[in-house]
Amino acid sequence: MDHHHHQQQHHQYDEGENDYRHQEDDWDRDLLLDPAWEKQQRKTFTAWCNSHLRKAGTQIENIEEDFRDGLKLMLLLEVISGERLAKPERGKMRVHKISNVNKALNFIASKGVKLVSIGAEEIVDGNAKMTLGMIWTIILRFAIQDISVEETSAKEGLLLWCQRKTAPYKNVNIQNFHISWKDGLGFCALIHRHRPELIDYGKLRKDDPMTNLNTAFDVAEKYLDIPKMLDAEDIVSTLRPDEKAIMTYVSCYYHAFSGKQKAETAANRICKVLAVNQENEQLMEDYEKLASDLLEWIRRTIPWLENRVPENTMQAMQQKLEDFRDYRRLHKPPKVQEKCQLEINFNTLQTKLRLSNRPAFMPSEGKMVSDISNAWGSLEGAEKGYEEWLLNEIRRLERLDHLAEKFRQKAAIHEAWTNGKEEMLQRKDYETASLSDIKALLKKHEAFESDLAAHQDRVEQIAAIAQELNELEYYDSPSVNARCQQICDQWDSLGVLTQKRSEALQRTEKLLETIDQLYLEFAKRAAPFNNWMEGAMEDLQDTFIVHTIEEIQGLSTAHEQFKATLPEADKERQAILGIHNEIAKIVQTYHVNMAGTNPYTTINPQEINAKWDKVRQLVPQRDQALIEEHARQQNNERLRRQFANQANVIGPWIQTKMEEIGRISIEMHGTLEDQLTHLRQYEKSIVNYKPKIDQLEGDHQLIQEALIFDNKHTNYTMEHIRVGWEQLLTTIARTINEIENQILTRDAKGISQEQMNEFRASFNHFDRDHSGTLGAEEFKACLISLGFDIGNDAQGEAEFARIMSIVDPNRLGLITFQAFIDFMSRETADTDTADQVMASFKVLAGDKNYILADELRRELPPDQAEYCIARMTPYTGPDAVPGALDYMSFSTALYGESDL
Repeated sequence: MDHHHHQQQHHQYDEGENDYRHQEDDWDRDLLLDPAWEKQQRKTFTAWCNSHLRKAGTQIENIEEDFRDGLKLMLLLEVISGERLAKPERGKMRVHKISNVNKALNFIASKGVKLVSIGAEEIVDGNAKMTLGMIWTIILRFAIQDISVEETSAKEGLLLWCQRKTAPYKNVNIQNFHISWKDGLGFCALIHRHRPELIDYGKLRKDDPMTNLNTAFDVAEKYLDIPKMLDAEDIVSTLRPDEKAIMTYVSCYYHAFSGKQKAETAANRICKVLAVNQENEQLMEDYEKLASDLLEWIRRTIPWLENRVPENTMQAMQQKLEDFRDYRRLHKPPKVQEKCQLEINFNTLQTKLRLSNRPAFMPSEGKMVSDISNAWGSLEGAEKGYEEWLLNEIRRLERLDHLAEKFRQKAAIHEAWTNGKEEMLQRKDYETASLSDIKALLKKHEAFESDLAAHQDRVEQIAAIAQELNELEYYDSPSVNARCQQICDQWDSLGVLTQKRSEALQRTEKLLETIDQLYLEFAKRAAPFNNWMEGAMEDLQDTFIVHTIEEIQGLSTAHEQFKATLPEADKERQAILGIHNEIAKIVQTYHVNMAGTNPYTTINPQEINAKWDKVRQLVPQRDQALIEEHARQQNNERLRRQFANQANVIGPWIQTKMEEIGRISIEMHGTLEDQLTHLRQYEKSIVNYKPKIDQLEGDHQLIQEALIFDNKHTNYTMEHIRVGWEQLLTTIARTINEIENQILTRDAKGISQEQMNEFRASFNHFDRDHSGTLGAEEFKACLISLGFDIGNDAQGEAEFARIMSIVDPNRLGLITFQAFIDFMSRETADTDTADQVMASFKVLAGDKNYILADELRRELPPDQAEYCIARMTPYTGPDAVPGALDYMSFSTALYGESDL
């Protein structure tokens, strides 16, 4: 049976007559392979059959038992197909059962299904595999074959439907009808896709298949009227769930949801038709409203665009332009959009009406697309004109603003420049100005006139701009005109004031130049005249020192010549004062305010007059001084002559006397005593001459008091006379003394008169300059002439040196006649020595080595005895007695002192 069945199965696949069968696996072989599938199929198919049978009020409990009599099988087919089958056999016999089963099989075959290797006998006998195979064939034909999705049908159609419905669920991937469903999410996704409110899909987890499967089965049973045809545990525990069981269960989902879809489609069709109508009506309403609004906006906007009333200010016009730009940028674009939308809506509406076989839309009166286009055209026309007008107006206002600003600027500059100018031009500063100030003011005024001329252009420009602003109808013309008028009036005033000031400055300059010339002339003449007066005053007051009549006569002559020039000088003074008076007259006549004094000189008329008066006063004073000095000089001359007359007698007299005394001492007439007598007579006559000297001293006193320092009448001064007189007195006294000493020497040394005369003759011979002394060389020559051996050899020099130390102990280099005589007498005569005196004292002392005072008093004159006692020192020798005096040392001392 089995073998035959297998052959039949293979034959079925070979033929491949029916697609739905061709697509299936061999269920029989599958069942043999895995008994778990049989269990799954039994449960699923039973539930599927009951889901239909309950419509006929019945059900089955055991699939291979309850279909054996064929009655419930026929009922199932009627419920599924909705058709009536042949009336069943009601008998209980096997033949009746076979007949009923055959009727069912024939019905299935009549639906285009070839039931290969399924016979009525096996069904009646309760063959489970055959029964399950038959039910699967019914499920395929009635539940799956009619499924059609996008050109695919049956199993592929169902699979594609599952894939389409679960596509949005990322964790579901349906590729088959076995393992793709194991996690239960496929079932849940199908339910959630169609009825999202039944399952909270977000809470499901892929790793919890039991919960997922049970959730789906429970919800399907409760809400979708799909009985539980599968067991969650079976599916989870089976490596590969039974494909037929799952296909059967999934097909129930398809039929449950596609049935609902048909109702929806029907409702949708009605809604669609209604919606088209409603939409069309809405579009008509929208068109009408949009058209009305747009036309109303155009109607409102055109008058605004046609308003051509200009504004006064640039700001207001700029605001208009800004408003217009806002209109262009903000308000118009939405309206352009609206107009465009309106045309689109109109065309869309007409198309829709045409497509849905409805009559065309006719808008109300005046709201046609053409009406709107015409209105829009008018708007654009107004708009174009408006923009041109705005820009022209702005250009005009710009020009006006520019001109007005230019006017204001130039006016402001001009007003700033003119500020204070009128006041400056009316200033009387020239009245107190000096000539240099006036020249500076004139230069400054010339510069101002140039500046004024340069500003003429600006004034003309200001007037021209004001004129143009009037022509362009500037809104603020009145104030512009007023300002312009004020500027022009002030300009004219400045011109007049400038001219006046110019004239005043030039007039003042001329006057000041005249005065300046006079000042200069005054200065040129006053300075030398002033110098002349100062010189004259100096000369007139000059203290003169004259010593002669001639000198004072010279001064008087010069003074007379000076007096002769005074009338001419007075004329010059009058002329200089005349210049000053002329200046005063100009100042008074023209009311010139003379600032300061003459710049060329500090001399003024008062000073000139004061000095002139002083000169006039000094002239008679000078006259008097000269007269007095003349008298004084005459007196001085008398004193000079008086002194000279006496001095010229006394001077020669003294000279003569000196010469005579010199001759007496040199000529050696008579004895020394005769010479002495002669000299004493001379001395007496000289002493008697003294009163004449005294009288001359008196005259000299008068000369000194008169401050006379020279005397041309004599060469003798009082000093000469005094010195001569003193020399005369000294000479006579010395000469007398020399003669007296010569007498002493002669007597002491026993020199004869002849020897003395010889010494004198030798001395005088060598005293070549008659000075009364010999020099060393003269003395040496004198000694050689007297026979002394003093040659030029060393011995001679030594001898001469010894002699010189005697005759010139003070080393004056001069030897007097007295020293010469002393030397010569010592050389030629016996002379006392210390030894001789000592020997004399020894005689008086009675041959003792000492002498007593009594002995001295007895032998010598009293004064000489006392002289010796006073000078002798006590004797201290071995033989000394009290009162013994040392005569030896005394004798030595006598000669020692004398030598010294």
